[in-house]
Amino acid sequence: MTLLPDSLPSLRETVESHGLMAKKALGQNFLLDRNITDKIIRLSLEKQNKKDFSGEYVFEVGPGPGGLTRAVLEADPQKLTVVEMDERCIEIMNDLKKIVGERLEIINGDAMKINFAEKGSAPRNIVSNLPYNISVPLLTGWLKQIENFSSLTLMFQKEVADRICAPTNCKDYGRISVLSQLQCRIERLFELNPNCFVPAPKIWSTVLLFQPLHSNISQEEITKIEKITALAFGQRRKMIRQSLKSLPGIKEKLQQLQIPETFRAEQLTPAQYLQLAKLF
Repeated sequence: MTLLPDSLPSLRETVESHGLMAKKALGQNFLLDRNITDKIIRLSLEKQNKKDFSGEYVFEVGPGPGGLTRAVLEADPQKLTVVEMDERCIEIMNDLKKIVGERLEIINGDAMKINFAEKGSAPRNIVSNLPYNISVPLLTGWLKQIENFSSLTLMFQKEVADRICAPTNCKDYGRISVLSQLQCRIERLFELNPNCFVPAPKIWSTVLLFQPLHSNISQEEITKIEKITALAFGQRRKMIRQSLKSLPGIKEKLQQLQIPETFRAEQLTPAQYLQLAKLF
């Protein structure tokens, strides 16, 4: 279903007409190739066994000139809410809203201060080429409310994506690996080289799809996991009997779970961190 008119200006024309130079302070790197933005949405939907977003709410952080925004609208969501801080991009979104109407909601604000789980109704999806400078804090916040979302389709710096997907016993494995893998099935959709963006960053990017595992981990347990992983990975070269020594009865609890106290942070699986959290 084609929902946008063929007469819509190209993304490059849109950027030029609005004098939209990317701002480093806002973590902006624009994706102007519609083939790529369409591919992001197509692959995400395919992995979820969906044809489109019909009847679903979608949220996008940092739409910029609107490449991904257009691709989402083509997938026919019940409503798309975009959150943008840059007034120049708000103008572009307003131009788009004149065409698509109330299906596009525009919020001029800070995504870090918005509770997406309280907006719209289920099923909710987040799709975003995340601003690099706040990608991990945003993801961490959404993971704490993951039961409220159907999917997260997010683009990160490749090194951040590597950390999210890292297995145990490797240098990339850390706190965000544990929190992500405990709560979601994560799939790499594809990688993008720097030349796909304007301006070209110095790093590659990776698109990840997060689908909730519905593992029923409580907010209290998540808070405890955050504390335990902060201690363990904060001194990741030390054995956990040392890095976790501030936790009461840690040696006994490790013994109870049959986790060697000589292990280091990267040797514990996400499931073992959850088991530890349940004992405190």
